[in-house]
Amino acid sequence: MTPQRRQQLLAFLESLGFGSGSGGLLPPDPDAAGAALATLDEALTHSSTGRPRHHDRLEFLGDAVLRLAAAEFLRSAHPSLSVGDTSALRAQLVSDRWLSELARAIVLEPVLLLGAMATGDRAGRATVLAECCEALVGAIYTLGGGPQGGLTAVQHWLAPHWQASAAELLADPLRHNWKSVLQEWSQGQGKGLPTYTCHERSQVHGDPERFECHVEVAGLSGEGRGGSRREAEQQAARAALAARELRPAPEC
Repeated sequence: MTPQRRQQLLAFLESLGFGSGSGGLLPPDPDAAGAALATLDEALTHSSTGRPRHHDRLEFLGDAVLRLAAAEFLRSAHPSLSVGDTSALRAQLVSDRWLSELARAIVLEPVLLLGAMATGDRAGRATVLAECCEALVGAIYTLGGGPQGGLTAVQHWLAPHWQASAAELLADPLRHNWKSVLQEWSQGQGKGLPTYTCHERSQVHGDPERFECHVEVAGLSGEGRGGSRREAEQQAARAALAARELRPAPEC
């Protein structure tokens, strides 16, 4: 690692709130600190570079850590939410959309190492940002001690971002883009697009349940009602996401 890259990574950690003080992630031993920075560098190196150490492994870890950390955050910060509402809100707080927004908020792109294909693909930049941001979660978990303290480090970093996002979503339910979250999940599973079927239940203007919608995708289904087709579709997607969280895992 070049001295310039080392300084860049140190400054980035500082910007995330992990300076050299008691909240720092780097051990005092120079060799151990170098290994820790190598882990961070791995998370911020996209697979498109062709390098042997890239973000994939830490992205896989970060996906699991992110879901657990978000569940713990919601359990502590919003204990009165129902299980279904908690599941649906968590789906927003760990979505690719939210991760790409977080990546922009923390100015992640300048510290990423990208290959030529990823660099030139502006349309896919949000996906790259989300992937590397999730890998960054895995790296911070690892640097924070893994099973012995790593989750605390992740929560220390993400809690303020989640607090702001959750407050916005809970203040305005229509900001919950459940359709996008369900679509991202189904496409990520290789299951295609959700299918929505809507019908008008009444023609009364202002009826909050004027439309009813049914959605199906990847063996899941959900029903929803709303004053508009869009709202009914969102509520149906929300129900399907809640069903996904509550459905037992398949037996091996």
